[in-house]
Amino acid sequence: MKRIMVTGALGQIGSDLVAALRQIYGEEAVLATDIRQANHDLVKSGPFRILDVTNQDAFHDAAKEHRADTIIHLAALLSARAEVNPALAWNLNMGGLISALETARALSCQFFTPSSIAAFGADTPKKATPQDTLQRPLTMYGVSKVSGELLCDYYYHKFGVDTRGLRFPGLISHAAPPGGGTTDYAVEMYGEAIVHGSYSSYIDKGTYLDMMYMPDAIRAVIMLMEADSAKLKHRNAFNVTAMSVDPEDIAASIRQHLPEFKLGYAVDPVRQAIANEWPDAIDATAAREEWGFDVQYDLNRMTRDMVSKLMEKLGADQSKIS
Repeated sequence: MKRIMVTGALGQIGSDLVAALRQIYGEEAVLATDIRQANHDLVKSGPFRILDVTNQDAFHDAAKEHRADTIIHLAALLSARAEVNPALAWNLNMGGLISALETARALSCQFFTPSSIAAFGADTPKKATPQDTLQRPLTMYGVSKVSGELLCDYYYHKFGVDTRGLRFPGLISHAAPPGGGTTDYAVEMYGEAIVHGSYSSYIDKGTYLDMMYMPDAIRAVIMLMEADSAKLKHRNAFNVTAMSVDPEDIAASIRQHLPEFKLGYAVDPVRQAIANEWPDAIDATAAREEWGFDVQYDLNRMTRDMVSKLMEKLGADQSKIS
């Protein structure tokens, strides 16, 4: 990667990823794009362009003018929001992906787009979910992710586009607000613990889901994109994970620093139904063996960092921390 274009750059992943890429490859080397412009550091720290990813001509022009050799396509409607408007989700998630892949094919760009644990389904093995397994999701987000994995495989085999991807678990970050995903409860819990000392979870206790701290996710993207193409057997997409937790586990970790924190429940049937489809814990062996995937944060180390960073960001009284 030398000159990189990122779509969905103002989202949860994009906010952290663009900053990391600019630090490594240089500010002018990374073009950030999004459908909107906001008062955000990454808009000021390097090139930025408003882009509707479903406009294939505009997508191609942006990448060509930037002289991109790598496209990182993050723009998508996430799981919970996709269920509210499935037609919009399909048009954005698949229409945007076609624009991105056609641009990568025309300009001979390396290509990355994330998949998700949403690509699995209720009949997928729940524990130690294999890299290669049954994928029959019943959500529009999941359907678009399975379709995206297959489409990226097609562009690799048919046109030789160097496509790569990761099946992300729930991602936890202090840098950007949640974007409408089912696992957003975990991000919300940290902020509410600091501001209010309590949180009401829309996901029920005992619902185990894979999670990963954002610094590990960003590192995984960069490691995969820098990996030797000849060693990659599973391109689109690799299982990756750092921990399998339920709301009670996260609350217990938070109480190590904020002992008075209280967790309650107001289960959202829609998001709970989505979560019930997903694995309890996935197997990331293929990622470890093919390109050296590893993580630096377990639950308690992540919590320490999240609480510290959010206390500072929110201007909270740090004397509360145990």
